[in-house]
Amino acid sequence: MVKAKYQDVLSLGEALNIQNGNVTEENGVLKIKGTAKTPYEKDILWDKIKEIGGDNPSDIMANITVADDSVYARHTVKSGETLGKIAIQYYGKASKYQDIFKANSDILKNPDVIHPDQELIIPKL
Repeated sequence: MVKAKYQDVLSLGEALNIQNGNVTEENGVLKIKGTAKTPYEKDILWDKIKEIGGDNPSDIMANITVADDSVYARHTVKSGETLGKIAIQYYGKASKYQDIFKANSDILKNPDVIHPDQELIIPKL
Protein backbone atom coordinates (compact mmCIF):
# COMPACT_ATOMS: atom_id res chain seq x y z
CA MET A 1 0.00 0.00 0.00
CA VAL A 2 2.79 2.44 0.95
CA LYS A 3 4.77 1.29 -2.08
CA ALA A 4 1.89 2.30 -4.36
CA LYS A 5 1.72 5.73 -2.67
CA TYR A 6 5.40 6.34 -3.45
CA GLN A 7 5.45 4.71 -6.90
CA ASP A 8 6.39 8.05 -8.50
CA VAL A 9 9.51 8.17 -6.28
CA LEU A 10 10.48 4.64 -7.32
CA SER A 11 9.89 5.48 -11.00
CA LEU A 12 12.00 8.64 -10.65
CA GLY A 13 14.77 6.56 -9.06
CA GLU A 14 14.73 4.25 -12.07
CA ALA A 15 14.74 7.19 -14.50
CA LEU A 16 17.74 8.71 -12.65
CA ASN A 17 19.51 5.34 -12.80
CA ILE A 18 20.00 5.17 -9.02
CA GLN A 19 22.63 2.51 -8.33
CA ASN A 20 22.51 -0.23 -5.67
CA GLY A 21 18.82 0.47 -5.18
CA ASN A 22 16.88 -1.47 -2.58
CA VAL A 23 13.22 -1.12 -1.62
CA THR A 24 11.57 -2.91 1.31
CA GLU A 25 8.34 -2.41 3.22
CA GLU A 26 8.16 -3.07 6.96
CA ASN A 27 5.25 -2.30 9.27
CA GLY A 28 3.75 0.23 6.87
CA VAL A 29 7.06 2.03 6.30
CA LEU A 30 8.70 2.03 2.89
CA LYS A 31 12.50 1.84 3.17
CA ILE A 32 14.48 2.87 0.12
CA LYS A 33 18.20 3.19 -0.38
CA GLY A 34 20.57 3.72 -3.23
CA THR A 35 23.31 5.86 -4.71
CA ALA A 36 22.57 8.94 -6.81
CA LYS A 37 25.14 10.21 -9.31
CA THR A 38 25.25 13.75 -7.88
CA PRO A 39 23.67 15.90 -5.13
CA TYR A 40 21.19 17.26 -7.71
CA GLU A 41 19.72 13.79 -8.35
CA LYS A 42 19.49 13.23 -4.59
CA ASP A 43 17.70 16.59 -4.17
CA ILE A 44 15.08 15.88 -6.84
CA LEU A 45 14.38 12.47 -5.28
CA TRP A 46 13.85 14.11 -1.89
CA ASP A 47 11.66 16.79 -3.50
CA LYS A 48 9.45 14.01 -4.93
CA ILE A 49 9.28 12.26 -1.54
CA LYS A 50 8.20 15.53 0.15
CA GLU A 51 5.72 16.28 -2.64
CA ILE A 52 3.93 13.00 -1.86
CA GLY A 53 4.50 12.60 1.88
CA GLY A 54 4.97 16.13 3.19
CA ASP A 55 8.05 17.69 4.76
CA ASN A 56 8.45 15.05 7.44
CA PRO A 57 6.82 11.81 6.23
CA SER A 58 6.62 8.96 8.74
CA ASP A 59 5.77 6.24 6.21
CA ILE A 60 9.01 6.38 4.21
CA MET A 61 12.70 6.19 5.13
CA ALA A 62 15.25 7.03 2.46
CA ASN A 63 18.99 6.56 2.63
CA ILE A 64 20.33 8.11 -0.57
CA THR A 65 24.09 8.45 -0.90
CA VAL A 66 25.94 10.37 -3.62
CA ALA A 67 28.62 8.92 -5.91
CA ASP A 68 30.16 12.23 -7.03
CA ASP A 69 30.05 14.92 -4.35
CA SER A 70 32.64 17.15 -6.08
CA VAL A 71 29.95 18.88 -8.18
CA TYR A 72 26.24 19.67 -7.77
CA ALA A 73 25.41 18.04 -11.11
CA ARG A 74 26.72 17.23 -14.57
CA HIS A 75 24.63 18.46 -17.47
CA THR A 76 24.76 17.44 -21.11
CA VAL A 77 23.75 20.40 -23.27
CA LYS A 78 20.71 19.89 -25.48
CA SER A 79 19.92 21.83 -28.66
CA GLY A 80 18.38 25.23 -27.92
CA GLU A 81 19.64 25.48 -24.35
CA THR A 82 21.44 28.51 -22.95
CA LEU A 83 23.49 28.85 -19.78
CA GLY A 84 20.64 30.96 -18.40
CA LYS A 85 18.06 28.18 -18.98
CA ILE A 86 20.41 25.62 -17.45
CA ALA A 87 20.97 27.91 -14.42
CA ILE A 88 17.19 28.17 -13.91
CA GLN A 89 16.88 24.35 -14.01
CA TYR A 90 19.45 23.80 -11.26
CA TYR A 91 19.34 26.99 -9.18
CA GLY A 92 16.06 28.69 -10.06
CA LYS A 93 17.86 31.87 -11.21
CA ALA A 94 19.14 32.71 -14.70
CA SER A 95 21.78 35.03 -13.22
CA LYS A 96 23.63 32.00 -11.85
CA TYR A 97 24.77 31.25 -15.42
CA GLN A 98 28.01 33.06 -14.54
CA ASP A 99 28.82 30.42 -11.91
CA ILE A 100 28.29 27.66 -14.49
CA PHE A 101 30.45 29.54 -17.01
CA LYS A 102 33.28 29.97 -14.48
CA ALA A 103 33.17 26.28 -13.53
CA ASN A 104 33.54 25.34 -17.20
CA SER A 105 36.06 27.94 -18.34
CA ASP A 106 38.31 25.11 -19.57
CA ILE A 107 35.79 24.28 -22.35
CA LEU A 108 33.74 27.48 -22.65
CA LYS A 109 35.28 30.70 -23.95
CA ASN A 110 32.05 32.73 -24.27
CA PRO A 111 28.95 32.37 -22.04
CA ASP A 112 26.73 32.92 -25.09
CA VAL A 113 28.23 29.99 -27.02
CA ILE A 114 27.50 26.44 -25.88
CA HIS A 115 27.03 23.39 -28.07
CA PRO A 116 24.82 20.28 -27.87
CA ASP A 117 26.48 17.27 -26.24
CA GLN A 118 28.96 19.35 -24.21
CA GLU A 119 29.07 18.04 -20.65
CA LEU A 120 29.02 20.94 -18.19
CA ILE A 121 29.87 20.89 -14.52
CA ILE A 122 27.11 22.44 -12.42
CA PRO A 123 29.01 23.70 -9.35
CA LYS A 124 27.87 23.57 -5.75
CA LEU A 125 26.92 27.09 -4.67
